[in-house]
Amino acid sequence: MNLNIKGKVAIVAASSKGLGKAIALGLAKEGAHLALCARTAGTLLASAEEIRAATGVEVLAQTVDVTRADQVNGFVRETLRRLGRVDICVTNAGGPPAKPFSETSVEDWHAAVNLNLMSTVYFAREVLPIMQKQRWGRLIAMTSASVKQPIDRLILSNSVRAAVSGLVKSLSNEYAQDNILINSVCPGYTLTDRLNELSEKMAAAEGVEAGAIQARWISQIPARRLASPEEVANVVVFLASERASYVTGTSIAVDGGWVKGIH
Repeated sequence: MNLNIKGKVAIVAASSKGLGKAIALGLAKEGAHLALCARTAGTLLASAEEIRAATGVEVLAQTVDVTRADQVNGFVRETLRRLGRVDICVTNAGGPPAKPFSETSVEDWHAAVNLNLMSTVYFAREVLPIMQKQRWGRLIAMTSASVKQPIDRLILSNSVRAAVSGLVKSLSNEYAQDNILINSVCPGYTLTDRLNELSEKMAAAEGVEAGAIQARWISQIPARRLASPEEVANVVVFLASERASYVTGTSIAVDGGWVKGIH
C-alpha cells in the first residue's frame, strides 16, 4: 500500500528512543523527512544518524524541552527553515511518575500538566497555522490506553492524558475543514524503558519481582503478550498518511484488547 507521504516533513517529539524512535523510523521508511527532538543530545543524535543511514531521508535533530513554549517555537521555526514545511506532527512525551493520589503533590500535578498536556498545546499552536496555509496536515498525539481504562497508581497519567484526548477531539472539529486530521493513539503495555520503569516501581511497592508485575499485565491482555514499539508505530504511520483521509477526532487503542470497554 502506497501511503503517499514520501517527501513530506514530519516532526516527532521524544524520538530518541522507545515509541518515538519507532514512529520516526516508520515514517522515514515511507520516505518522510524528519525533525526529531528530545531532551538528551547523545541518544537523540545517535538515533537520528541511525535512521538517516537506514533510510536516506533528511533528518534534523534538536534538543528540546517540550514543557517550554519558547523551545517548541524555536524547534518548529528551525524545521521550517531547514526542511521548508511541516506536514505531520507527532506529539509525545514521557509519562509522569507512578503514584497513588495520596502521594502526589501540587508540584507533581503542575509538572504532569506541563509535560503531557501543555507540550501538546505548544506544538498545536505552532504547527496548525502552518498546516492551514498548506491545506493539509496531520497532528497525532501519543497518549495511553489509560485514557480509556485507568491504571492503578497512575493517577497523574490517567488524568492528564485524558485531557489531551479532550484537546484532540476539540481541535479535530475546528480544523477538519482545513484538511487537517487530528487523532490520538493510545498504546497499551508496550516493550519500552517506560514499561520497565513502571513494573519496577510497582514491584517495589508490592514487594514482588518486576517480572511478576509484567506477567500480571500479560494475563490481562487477550493477545497474551506485550506490544512491540513497531506495532504502535504502524498505526501512527497509517494515521499520518493519505490513506487515513477520513479519520479524525479518534482515540485509537493499540493494546492487544486490554481495554474492556466498547469505545
